[in-house]
Amino acid sequence: MGGKTATKSAYFDKLKTLLEEYNSIFIVTVDNVSSQQMHEIRQSLRGDGVVLMGKNTMVRRAIKGFISENPEYERLLPHVKGNVGFVFTNGDLKATRDKILANRVAAPARAGAVAPADVFVPAGNTGMEPGKTSFFQALGVPTKIARGTIEITSDLKLVAASSKVGASEATLLNMLNISPFTYGMGISQIYDQGQTFESNVLDIEESQLLKAFTSAITTIASLSLAVNFPTLPSVMHSVVNSYKNLISVALETEYEWEAIHELKDRVKNPDAYVSAAPAGGAAPEAAAAEAPKEAEKEEEEEASDEDMGFGLFD
Repeated sequence: MGGKTATKSAYFDKLKTLLEEYNSIFIVTVDNVSSQQMHEIRQSLRGDGVVLMGKNTMVRRAIKGFISENPEYERLLPHVKGNVGFVFTNGDLKATRDKILANRVAAPARAGAVAPADVFVPAGNTGMEPGKTSFFQALGVPTKIARGTIEITSDLKLVAASSKVGASEATLLNMLNISPFTYGMGISQIYDQGQTFESNVLDIEESQLLKAFTSAITTIASLSLAVNFPTLPSVMHSVVNSYKNLISVALETEYEWEAIHELKDRVKNPDAYVSAAPAGGAAPEAAAAEAPKEAEKEEEEEASDEDMGFGLFD
């Protein structure tokens, strides 16, 4: 009895230490995960994460004991159900997720197991003798005899996803040496700094978040300006619009200040601010006028050459 109490106390201490040391926790499902796979996953996470397993009742009891000091741990309780465990990490969540999901192995179909995906039997020669044709027919698999062996004539979905594998289906898949399923750790939830979320949240890019944030800010600013209710996103727009209105009033009245003095003077005396473009443009005009003269001079020289009175071979 004392041994069990000591074991529980040691587990509680280890769980508390890990909760305090690591910021993020992957709540992982371990259905059909072999001990060898578990060992390999621990090896791949070495230095980046720690795997901790335990009975759900003991885990819940431990977490409930920590809630008084850390109320955010209560968010873990709803997810401690079924065959689950914890992976603690302070590393990059995407990289850790990839390591957790990378170690998967192919497994044969077992009668009574729930298929995680659709299972298809491909068309082709099975190499089996014709005496087993009735077995294929019982399962609705289209076949024909070719070269003394059974040949499946077309692909067939034998087992639908989320349905149980029957004994006959499992036998057929094993006869065909088809291992349709892969088993490994799955990710139920991620706990990060007091919040829980699904792993697909990690697939959201920073550019998407920035775009959504910018759109929200724009919407808030538009609504604030429309109802004339100042908010942080709309303050700058209100200030700029107010300054524009103030400039308009100043241009129509005698009121002015230092920053607007030159603008008002430009409006009243536009000729004084005309650039020297026409003077500078005189040069191109002169060049254009000289161009025809040069062309005329060249024509005269050509005409004089023609009037020499002899040809090239004279």
